[in-house]
Order: sequence, then structure tokens, then C-alpha cells
Amino acid sequence: MEIGVPKETKDQEFRVGLSPSSVRVLRENGHNIFVESQAGNGAGFTDEDYGNAGAEIVDKADAAWDRELVVKVKEPLTSEYKFLQKEQLLFTYLHLAANRQLTEYLIDCGICAIAYETVEQPGANRLPLLTPMSIVAGRLAVQFGARFLERQQGGRGVLLGGIPGVKAGKVVILGGGVVGTEAAKIAVGMGAMVQILDVNVERLSYLETLFGSRVELLYSNSAHIEAAVKEADLLIGAVLIPGKKAPILVSRELVKQMRPGSVIVDVAVDQGGCVETLQPTSHTNPVYIDEGVVHYGVPNMPGAVPWTSTQALNNSTLPYTVQLANLGIKALEVNPALAKGLNVKNHHLVHPALKEVFPDLVG
Repeated sequence: MEIGVPKETKDQEFRVGLSPSSVRVLRENGHNIFVESQAGNGAGFTDEDYGNAGAEIVDKADAAWDRELVVKVKEPLTSEYKFLQKEQLLFTYLHLAANRQLTEYLIDCGICAIAYETVEQPGANRLPLLTPMSIVAGRLAVQFGARFLERQQGGRGVLLGGIPGVKAGKVVILGGGVVGTEAAKIAVGMGAMVQILDVNVERLSYLETLFGSRVELLYSNSAHIEAAVKEADLLIGAVLIPGKKAPILVSRELVKQMRPGSVIVDVAVDQGGCVETLQPTSHTNPVYIDEGVVHYGVPNMPGAVPWTSTQALNNSTLPYTVQLANLGIKALEVNPALAKGLNVKNHHLVHPALKEVFPDLVG
């Protein structure tokens, strides 16, 4: 099969769909890989690295896109819609629940679109291709939050870890899944006071085995959210409902009650966000101030650390990419986890969660 790897076009997105080591594996399976020139530069991979792994380097984006299977990191932007083809296989993050325009175009063009974030293994929300980037994003959420708490960045001027004689900053995390857990690890390591709120009591019990008394674990309801958010120096949104938009847990009225210069980092922004005042931002312009609170809403946070992120992502996606390359669309028949990643096929919206989000697009 011919596999295309275009250069990412999202603002400061330096990750790449396939690493040179992944290219080598695919070549060993008999496939031809076409990598757009400089696609891997931001992640530390040169055209020479890809050439040595067996890829053909192409100078233009359309030469990478015009293949049976296209492997990316982020969803196609408007400027890339012209490259999408009927019956082509697209394997990437899509997050369609928060992107009606892209959803409609994928349906119209007849492409077969498989989303990393909805590939699901048996068990409770086991999302193997979302997990590695959730780990990165969770850890970065505290790192970025600490930075924007600095006074020069518009924040309150709070050191999360405090010092002897001065209390530590307070980090409130909405959601105790992978993102929330990883954020808590970093926040605890920095010496912050940490609260996690989640609706899953079993998950809270598990988190107690991880953190003991170092993290306050609360059942997530409106009263607990309101009390916690008001006192937060750093609020992290870490809510995920697979395939659906994130619920709004923090209203504008509640944001108004936060202390001026507090920081919100909503990792759920690519699924619509769980804070009413949160809008998508970019690595170039990552923050804005609304109601006196610093808002960080970059939807591709792991792109800030592309060397780590690309390899972590490929470690998880490669087995599925090999299956798609070897079997084509039939891979969905033999791999139920991969089949759950299918969002759009043959002009139809097929993922159950997306059908609930866009009932008018179901034909």
C-alpha cells in the first residue's frame, strides 16, 4: 500500500504522523511511504532519517496526500480539505464532536476517516491511542499553568510549591482519568495543594491508592465544584466523554468568583471544553484574560514537546497502522478496537457518539 505522511499545518504543531522507525517497520511489511519534505524536522527527524528508513521524500503536500492511506497527527484544516479523496483511508486525531464543519466535509467527500481518540479496546473507556497524548497533556497542564501563574505572564504571582512560611498554591483538577491523574502527579511533585473531583467513586478509590493523603479526592457535584473552583490558583479541566463534547462544569458566573490572576488550563478544549469562558487558543497566542482569569486553551498541547510526543504516539499507533496497511478497510473487520475508531465511511457518519451529537447528519 502507498502511505502518505504530510507535514502538519496546525499552528506550531511539530509532531509527525510516522517516525523513521515506524517507516522502517512499514517498509519491512512491503509498503511504500511518501513523507513530505521537512515533515519531521520539528520532532528532530530529518529527511535523511526518513530516507535511510526507506521512505520517499516528496516536495509538495499533495504528493503526500495522494495516497491510499494518510497518517497524520491532527485533524485536516480547511486548507487541506482539497486533498481529501473518496474511499481514501485517513488515520489521525479528529475530535469531530467539536467540529461540525470538518464532520460535514468528511461525509461529503466520501473518505474513510478513523480517529485515534475513538479506537477503543474492551473494558471501561480503554482508549489506547488517546492515552499517550493524555499523559503528555496532563503533565504539561501543570507545567504551563505554573508558568502563566507568574506575574509577568498575567497571573497572580503564585509559586505552586510555596516555601516554608508561605502556603503552597492550590490546584483543582476536574476529572480523575489519565489527564487528571498525570496532572496530579506533577502538581504533587511540585508541592502544590491538590484536589481531584470525579463522578466515578471507584476511580476515586483507585486514586487514593496512588496518592494517599497527598491529594484531596472529592465526588464531583455542583456544590463541590463551586467550592473548589473559587479557591483554585490553577484549575485544570480534564473531563472526557469518548466521542462526545465535554460537559460545561464551570459557568461564567463561577469564573467571575475566582481570584484575579488565577489560571485555567482546559485540556478538554479539543472536545469543546468544560469551562464556559474557555475558547481555543494556539501555541503562538496561548492565553487570554476573561473575567480577570488567565485562560489557556491550546488544543494540541503535546505539540510543544514533539520529540517525546511523536515517539509516544507512534509506540501506540504503529500496530494499528500496520494492520490498516496490510489489510486496508478489512482491518476493521478483524480488529474490533480499530473498528470503533471509524467515524465516517462512504458518505455516512457511523460512530454512535457522533450520531448523538449530529443527529441531523445521520442519513
